[in-house]
Amino acid sequence: MPDAVSVSAPAKVNLRLRILAREASGYHGLETLFHAISLADEVTARRGAPGLRLTVGGGVDTGPADDNLVLRAARAFHGATGDAPSVDLHLAKRIPSAAGLGGGSSDAAATLRALNALHGGPLPPETLLQLAGGLGSDVPFFLCGSPYALAWSRGERLLALPPLPVRPVLVAHPCVAMPTVDAFRRVADSRGGGYLPSSASIAADELGGWEGVERLAVNDFEAGAVAAIPVLAVAKAAMRDAGARIALLAGSGASLFGVFADEGARDLARSRVEALGMACWSAWTLDAEVAPRVDFQVDGA
Repeated sequence: MPDAVSVSAPAKVNLRLRILAREASGYHGLETLFHAISLADEVTARRGAPGLRLTVGGGVDTGPADDNLVLRAARAFHGATGDAPSVDLHLAKRIPSAAGLGGGSSDAAATLRALNALHGGPLPPETLLQLAGGLGSDVPFFLCGSPYALAWSRGERLLALPPLPVRPVLVAHPCVAMPTVDAFRRVADSRGGGYLPSSASIAADELGGWEGVERLAVNDFEAGAVAAIPVLAVAKAAMRDAGARIALLAGSGASLFGVFADEGARDLARSRVEALGMACWSAWTLDAEVAPRVDFQVDGA
């Protein structure tokens, strides 16, 4: 077995995000269309002394280490295997935190993959998915085997789809946090009590190409986010004016993303959005498995 395993942990965007009725449990059901992008963290798991230890690099604030989803995923993995951990974990953080890009969820999924590979694959895919569902609503997507998927409920019900053709993507962050609980509260306040979603259907052929997805693109969190952070509306208009085929809030915010037909349009949008004082990342949609690279390291080899 290897001495260390490194796994890529890509960000995601939501090409469609509808917030459905609030359940008796207090959670809101969701309907969402995920696509992974090339902006990515990396998780490395290495054999070490007894216990679990996490280091984080990259300059992105991830909060207290003990609350990090990487450690939570590692504890869940070893709880499922019944083995005492002896692992050093390192998270190379590039995806901005609390940005609606699923970075923490992707890190958790990458941790499950890395530990399973490090220990010779003791857990089957269905068990890893079950663990993922207990860690967060976005985590199962990063284990579904495709960079493109339609999901329902709390994200644990997934239809993996063939990836769309690669497109340039721009991610922009206003450097202002948008806590998920506040995002849901704004939606609830705007709807009042007793909200029931309208009936809707999605044709299968709409999911098979960018033109169809453009017609489906919407994010129910966006109005509340724009009201709280007005620069988002200005940045979205700048992306559209530069040629974005889709421009939406990412997840519950506070990032925006744009999908473009060519790099020139994306680069023009980036220059305009950066002029607004927003942090920007250029990326691509992925056309391979969500965690495309698993690097094995054997000491002394």
